[in-house]
Amino acid sequence: MIGSSGGRRWLWLVPATGIVLGDQGAKLWIAGWLPYGASEAVTPFFNLVHVLNEGAAFSLLAGAGGWQRPFFLLVALAVAAGLVVLLLRGVGRRREAAAYSLILGGALGNAVDRAARGAVLDYLDFHLGGWHWPAFNLADSAIVLGVVLFLLGSAASPRKESA
Repeated sequence: MIGSSGGRRWLWLVPATGIVLGDQGAKLWIAGWLPYGASEAVTPFFNLVHVLNEGAAFSLLAGAGGWQRPFFLLVALAVAAGLVVLLLRGVGRRREAAAYSLILGGALGNAVDRAARGAVLDYLDFHLGGWHWPAFNLADSAIVLGVVLFLLGSAASPRKESA
């Protein structure tokens, strides 16, 4: 198992911490620079925006009356706790550990928002021909990348990676 000696398993928490800090830093910058609801064109297909999402991905349950905010916070914290346990116990493959680290960082980045703001601040807006992809943030990107990495690793051959 990767880090089976136990001495270096905690190192997988470093990228997760970097994601949380980078995500929160970007959110603080956006919140201080761009008024809520505003949009600033960066390229013909990309804007920086300042929006809040009270729901989950793609604003799922955003208008559910408020119960969803503590629910999503608790889910994020439970997922984060589970991932920390998995990472500290050690996993068999680096790709799996990297995926868990990315998902952990993203979950905690958005959990900080839910705890502090009651909603997740999204700031990345890609668009084409008047159609906008739902706004998202660095934490969301880390979660998606982590899930993709995990799925690719699950589909790969079962051979062990070297430590």
